[in-house]
Amino acid sequence: MAEAVTGAQIIAEALKSQNVEYMFGIVGVPIIEVAMAAQAVGIKYVGMRNEQAACYAASAIGYLTGCPAVCLVVSGPGLIHALGGMANANMNCWPVIVIGGSSDQNQETTGAFQEFPQVEACRLYSKFSARPSSLAMIPAVVEKAVRSSIYGRPGACYIDIPGDMVNAKVDRTNVRFVSCCPPPPVSLANSQEISEAFGVLKQAQRPLIIIGKGAAYGRAENEIKELVELSGIPFLPTPMGKGVLPDDHPNCVSAARSRALLQADVVLLLGARLNWILHFGFPPRFSPNVKVIQVDVCAEELSNNVRAAAALLGDLRAVVGQLVESLKSDRWRYPSDTEWWITLREKMASNAQISKALALRATLPMNYYTAFHHIAELLPKDCIIVSEGANTMDIGRTMLLNHFPRHRLDAGTFGTMGVGPGFAIAAAVLEKAQETGRRVVCVEGDSAFGFSGMEVETMCRYKLPVIIIVINNNGIYSGVDPETWEQMEKMGDMTTVAPPVTLLPEARYEQVMCAFGGCGYLVRTVEELRSALQQSLIDTAMPSLLNVLIDPAADRKQQDFPWLTRSNL
Repeated sequence: MAEAVTGAQIIAEALKSQNVEYMFGIVGVPIIEVAMAAQAVGIKYVGMRNEQAACYAASAIGYLTGCPAVCLVVSGPGLIHALGGMANANMNCWPVIVIGGSSDQNQETTGAFQEFPQVEACRLYSKFSARPSSLAMIPAVVEKAVRSSIYGRPGACYIDIPGDMVNAKVDRTNVRFVSCCPPPPVSLANSQEISEAFGVLKQAQRPLIIIGKGAAYGRAENEIKELVELSGIPFLPTPMGKGVLPDDHPNCVSAARSRALLQADVVLLLGARLNWILHFGFPPRFSPNVKVIQVDVCAEELSNNVRAAAALLGDLRAVVGQLVESLKSDRWRYPSDTEWWITLREKMASNAQISKALALRATLPMNYYTAFHHIAELLPKDCIIVSEGANTMDIGRTMLLNHFPRHRLDAGTFGTMGVGPGFAIAAAVLEKAQETGRRVVCVEGDSAFGFSGMEVETMCRYKLPVIIIVINNNGIYSGVDPETWEQMEKMGDMTTVAPPVTLLPEARYEQVMCAFGGCGYLVRTVEELRSALQQSLIDTAMPSLLNVLIDPAADRKQQDFPWLTRSNL
């Protein structure tokens, strides 16, 4: 006798057959049954408080594991809320599958509940966007979405499920079930291009390797370690390239970033793009005569902004392996006593002294450097650090070291604020499932925390022991102290008086965590900071939030260049 299966069951089984393990979302009409069916086949479902955060979490799973997770959303506004997460995933090149419920097929164009052109809208934010033509075709569409999300340059894919498909039934024998898609194909670079690239590298007087998050996603850490240590070339990680090799590796020159970029004559780009994060490769941040050796899986990315002296198209891990073989056969090594190394080491020592002096200031309220100095002293080496904010993220990047790959998540290529709690939940769910004991530490600016702060309830509900550290300067970039705020209130309507960057002084963010059963700490001094963080690290049962009040006028140390490179046009 034929077995009847619902659309929801088919979706769940199709996802499971593609090795999808995690689903994040907010349920409602018409997709409640999809979440229930997913749980029934063994997919872990995490209910979030906002679709945007749900999509951030699902995309982080894709980055951390290489396998996409699902973001499940309702129709209309629910999907629109998830578009920010889809765009962020696409810009970061992270795989994620978004499944959106939509209005019934027989109600299209009638003004149905939450009717919206969802497939068309998602094409702007994804690699693939489709609606199955029938229940029988659902597995094929799911397989194509998963395959598209991980093949080539990874990204977001969208599947639209009309409400009348969810509970509709079909005989199982009529469903076209599809086996799991193979892993992404691995391609090598052209051997002649490898020879040319190696020749350019050998002629360099001031070489530099830049390691991007694409290297972390591509699991190329062992090959890159061999490349760096055989060649003796200094390296600079991008923000999420941190940890591919340890930040305290002797060849890491992060503390002399501006000098390294400005004076390098040959740059080997590994899984990084010459976009705004690397100032497009343009002067005055780079030498006008810099030669770029570019490794990328996407042909269209090669020679973007700066014509590559050698363009190596292929899988990053495989191509770095090719470069390592060239090194071994040639036995070339860049000397460690060159003027280039001396210049970089001197600049690193000078910058370290400036940061140390700022960190050791005993004034209250604390500045960023003091807070981060003591946080860094206490954090375990293997913790996963999530970070977002303006100065909080920028200064934290230089002071909170990463020692392992894929142990740092931040605002990324899209510069997205609000990603922190979602990313932290994804990382904590993984660590809990794998029973690693590694802690997830989410370092937030107070403004950044406001975007997705209600996700602390999600952390408490699932007992995810995330440690949130809010660096609270009462504003966006900078704020004012309570006394100044009080004086401003006497001057008239705050909508015309309060500077747009200001937030409520000394807001009690820790009480939000306490409201849901987590632990909250108000921190004003170094002693309170160290005590609260030590206690939070001991507590592995529930999440914690440290509300660290710092000087509202605190700023970064003097920079050689502004952080954002602007056009001269």
